Amino acid sequence: MNQPPELETQNGPPLTRIQRLSHFIRRHWVIFIIFSVIIIAGIIFIKPIMTMFGIGTKLPASSQRPQPVTAVMTNKADFDVNLKGLGTVIPTNTVTIKSQVSGQLMRVHFKEGQYVNKGNLIAEIDPRPFQIQLMQAQGQLARDEAFLKNAEADLALYKQLLTQDSIAAQQVSTQQSLVKQYRGVIETDKSQIANAKLQLTYARVVAPITGRVGLRQVDPGNMVQVNDPNGIVVITQLQPITVVFSLPQDNLTVLMKRWNAEATLPVQAYDQEGKVLLANGKLLAVDNQIDTTTGTIKLKAIFDNKDNKLFPNQFVNIRLKVDILRDAVVMSTAAVQRGSIGTFVYVVKDDKSVTVKMLKLGPTEGDNVVVMEGLLPGESVVTVGGDKLREGTKVEIITPGSSAAGIRDGKPGIAAGKKKRQSSSPE
Repeated sequence: MNQPPELETQNGPPLTRIQRLSHFIRRHWVIFIIFSVIIIAGIIFIKPIMTMFGIGTKLPASSQRPQPVTAVMTNKADFDVNLKGLGTVIPTNTVTIKSQVSGQLMRVHFKEGQYVNKGNLIAEIDPRPFQIQLMQAQGQLARDEAFLKNAEADLALYKQLLTQDSIAAQQVSTQQSLVKQYRGVIETDKSQIANAKLQLTYARVVAPITGRVGLRQVDPGNMVQVNDPNGIVVITQLQPITVVFSLPQDNLTVLMKRWNAEATLPVQAYDQEGKVLLANGKLLAVDNQIDTTTGTIKLKAIFDNKDNKLFPNQFVNIRLKVDILRDAVVMSTAAVQRGSIGTFVYVVKDDKSVTVKMLKLGPTEGDNVVVMEGLLPGESVVTVGGDKLREGTKVEIITPGSSAAGIRDGKPGIAAGKKKRQSSSPE
């Protein structure tokens, strides 16, 4: 007996093959979804790995030509490890010149903005009232000295009469007390003379430090007072000068290791753009606590500032040298590529093809970076043109500045030596 082409159900008409397939899918839809997700995930994650190593990738005909690139050699050198921070120039000393006596300002002996040395005459206050006080004190001293001389003569006479028993002893004692009293008065007179001379000295205002004077705060002819808050002028010491700057607390370990070893830590001050070197100095002091609001610690450096390139309250970029890496592998930062696989470079092999090498980078300074792991000295790394490279791509190394360096497939390329935008990852 022949089998019927259609299956019969117990309670209905027979089902076709399409209906049976649809029924099977509805019963096992979860399995179909899981299987589809696995296939899609495999395509997403496996394809980039295969592409990076050139597996299953067929390059178009135009890509078979060697790609023009610029490459540089890694080298071995001693590399300075610098900590960088933003600082403010602070004068070593700032003095507001105030009058120590009240009176009329007669003359000033400086020009605004000029440099003065310690002890130079700055201004003169009317000395005549203090000269009169000195004359009065000197006259008082002369009078009291005459009184003392007369009292001493009387005391000598009384002592002689006492030996002859011609005078009472009480009178001699009284005369001795009078002599001591006059001697005390004379000491007071001498102190008044010294005070008058001191006031005359204060009438001549001199510079207490060597530095640069600012703008004059009072003009000649005005009355100056002892408690005047503005003073006459401000003197700022510029040589030497200090810079206060901050560093992240993460750098504290390496910094304090060198500082506690009493090592001299060189400091360089650059302009606001960090390009022009202004002065060289050394670390002077480290603060005793971390600022909890910023997570930084303050430091102070001192500079000779012989050419006066550092100016008070100027903002500068600071580079603090804390260590030297001996015989480190150094390369150009333009060769560094960053993508989903991490940090890497394209290395040109002897057969003019490139290979991908993963890197572990160290400190950076300017256009150079230290390679801790991944490269050896003397390897050639691509700096320009890496965006079109893949594992095994043939390359043509061009010389920076040549005509080929500026042309990429008929289009202007990136200037040699200029850092390009980093590619996402090797495809």
